[in-house]
Amino acid sequence: MIGKAMQDAMNEQINKEFYSSYLYLSMAAYFEDKNLMGFAHWMRLQADEEREHAMKFYNFILDRGGRVHLKAIDGPGTDWNSNLEVAEQVAGHEAKVTASIQDLYELALKEKDYAAQVMLQWFISEQVEEEKNAAELVAKLKLIEERGTAVLMLDHRLSKRGGAEEEEE
Repeated sequence: MIGKAMQDAMNEQINKEFYSSYLYLSMAAYFEDKNLMGFAHWMRLQADEEREHAMKFYNFILDRGGRVHLKAIDGPGTDWNSNLEVAEQVAGHEAKVTASIQDLYELALKEKDYAAQVMLQWFISEQVEEEKNAAELVAKLKLIEERGTAVLMLDHRLSKRGGAEEEEE
């Protein structure tokens, strides 16, 4: 049985994960409007991952005999000044998500909720990857300073995320 404090905190995390999905979907729409389909593809995959993360918390609460309480999701931004600004927001957002996951882990330790500790270990590892991917995107965009062909080459590379081409490289 999940404790009330952990249930409430995980319900909050569900909201944060769904917000993340909305944010990345909004970023995908921004890139699609700019006809940068690779960037849009990358953001759509991010949005899908965040929805999956929300559902992991959702299912965990239910599996432990708790109750899911879904709350309103704030609307994300829709306009950015540059591709770099989007990437920097992704990096900042992932850092906030990491802090939130760490807070949940601290609560699980305090509550001696061993099942939650085990489940949250997966998220801690996942956030290392998420922050790394965001930092790499920021670094690459800074390196090329959003100049013409280089952005299109990066856009093409991003469009291959999750595909067979990526595995061959």
